[in-house]
Amino acid sequence: QVQLVESGGGLVQPGGSLRLSCAASGIILSVYTMGWYRQAPGKQRELVADITRSGATNYQNSVKGRFTISRDNAKVYLQMNSLKPEDTAVYYCNGKYSINDYWGQGTQVTVSS
Repeated sequence: QVQLVESGGGLVQPGGSLRLSCAASGIILSVYTMGWYRQAPGKQRELVADITRSGATNYQNSVKGRFTISRDNAKVYLQMNSLKPEDTAVYYCNGKYSINDYWGQGTQVTVSS
């Protein structure tokens, strides 16, 4: 059974930082392209950043220079700095390989003073 489990979300003030983690089980994480998506209330889910098996990264323009995606053999991370209220959303971990496409349950990130 494949599981992606996110952690690290919470409430943070504008300008603050959070580090999200995604732990994977039931898959060989190293072959997957892993990504972080987010969905704000009333909006569509959108790609925040992803990282290929070779380590190539891709970021949404609005988070470039503030967010960093990384991975090791067991987890995928999203370091979020200089957070803004518009970053508030549920953040989802995603893994893609061939026809396989897996999602976590999401973790809430709220940026508010």
